[in-house]
Amino acid sequence: MTYSTHIEIDRSALIHNLEFIRSFIGPDVIFSSVVKGNAYGHGIENIVSIEQTAGVNHFSVFNAQEALRVKNISKKGTTILVMGMLTDDQLAWAIESNIQFFVFNTSRLQKAHDLGVKMKKKVRVHLEIETGMNRTGFSPKQINEAIDFITNSRSLIFQGLCTHFAGAESISNYYRVEKQKKTYWKMMKQLKDTSKDPELFHVACSAAALRYPGTLLDLVRIGILQYGFFPSKEVQIDYMSRNKVHTSPLKRIVSWKSTVMNIKSVKRGEFVGYGTSYFANEDMRIAIIPVGYSHGFSRSLSNQGRVIINGEFAPVVGMVNMNMISVDVTNIDVVNEGDEVVLIGKQGEREITVDSFSEYTNQVNYELLTRLSVDIPRLIVN
Repeated sequence: MTYSTHIEIDRSALIHNLEFIRSFIGPDVIFSSVVKGNAYGHGIENIVSIEQTAGVNHFSVFNAQEALRVKNISKKGTTILVMGMLTDDQLAWAIESNIQFFVFNTSRLQKAHDLGVKMKKKVRVHLEIETGMNRTGFSPKQINEAIDFITNSRSLIFQGLCTHFAGAESISNYYRVEKQKKTYWKMMKQLKDTSKDPELFHVACSAAALRYPGTLLDLVRIGILQYGFFPSKEVQIDYMSRNKVHTSPLKRIVSWKSTVMNIKSVKRGEFVGYGTSYFANEDMRIAIIPVGYSHGFSRSLSNQGRVIINGEFAPVVGMVNMNMISVDVTNIDVVNEGDEVVLIGKQGEREITVDSFSEYTNQVNYELLTRLSVDIPRLIVN
């Protein structure tokens, strides 16, 4: 079947990024591939299948639905860690499926214990400690009680102690992150001194792993880096200056493509598309592309986005519709129905990066990528 639009996932680029990550976290740190948000828009099934061939066997997700998708495609022996939402019935399923999960309040801890006893299963839990993110997690005062509860439980295994940094990608959050580190490190020392320590200590996301090497503990939870993006421009500049490199060590793995659906002539003095947002000041040719805001091509790109056709930029004219956009091809010599259209990626010498795409929509990379419709087919290339 020919699709009106599709996304390409570059296998070799993803493998390259995994090798880069391994090069700085070292061989002894467990790499947990974060594939929440449909693997940051890249497609859970594709990313997991590629990474498993590269030896990745630990995946972090947000909820039960994502955990199930990983479970359905992963190899035996793969560890799946749910960092967020689990309803009571999903908690039972997770325990039955040997899926690990964050525990961040007393009620979930009690339910996990009760279900483990009832199901006669050992339950591996990761206690999340509140260090300053103020989102989820036991307060430092509550955490000792939670640890004692696990110690006395017949079913719970203290698999990990974790936290999440509130903005490690920005120097403006430096003192806040340092305060979080201090809180966590204090608890870590206390647990080691009393021999109540878990199997794993883990705190680092992509930004922390790069900017705060001391946070590379037993496990790291890496998301955006593996997809070829630094968490922020600031993190990229910091890394490249400290390591004296002049080009990014990461490769982008995603391209978004479509085809020309129709070509139309528009006379001077006419309007293009809905309303009166675009007025033709001269005779022009436009190409209709079967992509719109239902696919994740934002309405904010109306009259300012662009695509690449036959190696040339073609600006969006008129309003972005639900399923279609119009682009100006007046200055492109030859354009035919069926010609390839690049929305994100490279064609010839022209390229539209996710970064530039984001600038037009005022979206961060994370947001833009995860808004790409799950209905768009993801195809593995290279």
